[in-house]
Amino acid sequence: MDLSFSPEEEAFRTEVRAFLAEAKTKLPDDVGRLEADTSSREDYLAWHKILYHKGWIAPHWPKQHGGTGWSVTQRYIFNEECAAAEMPALLPFGLQMLGPVLIAFGSEAQKQRFLPRILSGEDWWCQGYSEPGAGSDLASLRTRAAPDGTGFVVSGQKTWTTLAQYADWIFCLVRTDPDVKPQEGISFLLIDMKSPGIKVRPIIVLDGAREVNEVFFDNVHVPAENLVGEQNKGWTYAKFLLVNERAGIAGVARQKTALRRLKDFARTEMADDGPLLESDAFRRKIAEVEIELMALEYTELRALAAEAKGEMAGPESSILKIRGTEVQQRITELAEESVGYYAFPHDRALGPNEKVGPDFAQGVAGRYFNMRKASIYGGSNEIQRNIIAKAVLGL
Repeated sequence: MDLSFSPEEEAFRTEVRAFLAEAKTKLPDDVGRLEADTSSREDYLAWHKILYHKGWIAPHWPKQHGGTGWSVTQRYIFNEECAAAEMPALLPFGLQMLGPVLIAFGSEAQKQRFLPRILSGEDWWCQGYSEPGAGSDLASLRTRAAPDGTGFVVSGQKTWTTLAQYADWIFCLVRTDPDVKPQEGISFLLIDMKSPGIKVRPIIVLDGAREVNEVFFDNVHVPAENLVGEQNKGWTYAKFLLVNERAGIAGVARQKTALRRLKDFARTEMADDGPLLESDAFRRKIAEVEIELMALEYTELRALAAEAKGEMAGPESSILKIRGTEVQQRITELAEESVGYYAFPHDRALGPNEKVGPDFAQGVAGRYFNMRKASIYGGSNEIQRNIIAKAVLGL
């Protein structure tokens, strides 16, 4: 695996940096800190729309569907530079999750209808997978879709639905045959969130924000043309989506930026005995997580090298998901330790204009709490270990 960049690739990096520097002037100062309860729909889509007008919104999509035609290396460089510039993360539900499923399994009519609106940001999608009692054991889901002659009537509940309060559409796993093996009776539906019978109820998380929701379906009619692929084959499409999601969860480039910021925190004198980074014990903790992140990056590079050869992602996506989320959690733990008592967990109670401690301490507690879920979503880390055991060890 050659890790050196060609002159053409370095020229591409220079082009990306120049573009990002200009784009950042068009975004709010706190562009990298989007929060579900204080950021508007327009805030979330501001960076999306800049990339869309540039033609860079979906580098991983085939060119005929709006992709850039970049090589795997160019995509890697682009992600690295976006993270280094602390640009906001793009919403993954349409671009990273649903888009590739439609490209691989959707009808031509679905591709023409939905893909352009995902690219432009006109349609905001959310994910309807988890249910009460059906999270990691997703195949036990009970939301029912009964055929009615012109489509399906959906009844049931989804939970932990991220940013559903903003969504125009939801892609859902539903049970269309209750009399077969659980994985064989699931279908993949596209549902308009404005349909009669849909109710969204917020779930307030530990830091007081509204990021996730419950979504209820009460006899919601879904047209037959909104079925993706074949009826009862939804588990196949769900697994395809989850492989793409897990590989992206690791967020290696963004964790490198988070680690750099952590070191900056630790260099600041917060107590009488000097900066925390002067402590041998804390430096050891930083070194340990940096080594783990470096090893994770090489795993990601191996996966990208395989992709460049046209190979499908395998257990590497599960490895990236496990180690990536563990590193993310560890960095947020050390960030809390670095700012000490200024990592005040309930700053929302003070009001939007009140702050506790220095500017860099703002949001540290929120990120710590938020990252607790990272080892669960996208398939819990315990499930990922089972996948690796089966795929690699044959157990």
